[in-house]
Amino acid sequence: MTLFICIATGILALATVLPLWRNPHWLVRGLDFPRLQLALIALALISLQIFLIPWTLPTFWIVLIVTLGCLCRQLWWVLPYTRLWRAEVKHNPNAKPEHNLTIMTANVLTPNRQADTLLALVKKHQPDILVTLESDQWWQDQLDVLEADMPYCIKCPLDNLYGMHVYSRLELKEAETRYLVEDDIPSMHAQVILHSGDAVRAHFLHPAPPSPTENPESAERDAELVVVAKSVVESDQPVVVTGDLNDVAWSATTQLFRKLSGLLDPRIGRGMFNTFHAKYPFLRWPLDHLFHSRHFTVSSIERLPYFGSDHFPLLTRLAFTPNAKEKQEEPSTDRDEKSWAKSIAQEQEVGADDVPEPGE
Repeated sequence: MTLFICIATGILALATVLPLWRNPHWLVRGLDFPRLQLALIALALISLQIFLIPWTLPTFWIVLIVTLGCLCRQLWWVLPYTRLWRAEVKHNPNAKPEHNLTIMTANVLTPNRQADTLLALVKKHQPDILVTLESDQWWQDQLDVLEADMPYCIKCPLDNLYGMHVYSRLELKEAETRYLVEDDIPSMHAQVILHSGDAVRAHFLHPAPPSPTENPESAERDAELVVVAKSVVESDQPVVVTGDLNDVAWSATTQLFRKLSGLLDPRIGRGMFNTFHAKYPFLRWPLDHLFHSRHFTVSSIERLPYFGSDHFPLLTRLAFTPNAKEKQEEPSTDRDEKSWAKSIAQEQEVGADDVPEPGE
């Protein structure tokens, strides 16, 4: 049993240390995902070490210290996405209706046929904007009934799991679909006009994930996040970026996106809001995101019920609050992170100039 515990501790240590290496290989970057699960494994190992290894053996103290270090490292990444952390975005439950911006982001899973369930959620929660990912022509045909109340649309039905649609009650200006990094992976960009008349620059993304069969590296996904971040950081407009980023909230690359863009994450201090995988509770991570500039506070954020997809929808209610800018601190990058971001973009031969800038 002692040998088994030592081997398990070594594997845990390797899984903890590997993500520190900025290699885009799918296995290395994939270890960013199960940090919460690895923390629970570390707790289980500590229990086994205490009860099954004699405390008098030097081995006990070695494996205990290593495991405690792994536990602390994993918790360092995930604790900000719990209520134990200070909220990054101010709460504002009493915003004026004309300043509200409610966005529902839903990866529908192309073969899923429970469109009626999703439409019922839209009817119940009345979002200003619905963003769907993996929506093909069949899904477009079902969702087009929304145009009676949500007449402003951007549509890109695809059969490759990367179709995307935006339905909006609010006016969309300069709407555009762009293929930023990969020729078959679209993104959408528009200026959203609030009921107050204020304009918000919005970007809707769904980059491809790293996987052993399709994308052996995360380079394409990372490049899309980097160039969008560089594009919005200099904007004076209110900015919202949302979508299925195929990356967890605490990963090194998502944190790089936040720092480069200066955008805030309303989940910090509120919860993980794990949206994937809907059918496997132990393997569940926050892959659907919404980030915004300091112009906004948050009224609420919630994960909506299951509707047949492998993702849960994410519903975020923002409040346009310009005077909150001075009260909310935006993240920033250091020289090393800027150099890393530059190398990511150069490898894919893309830049911030490739990203549409509606309203600029």
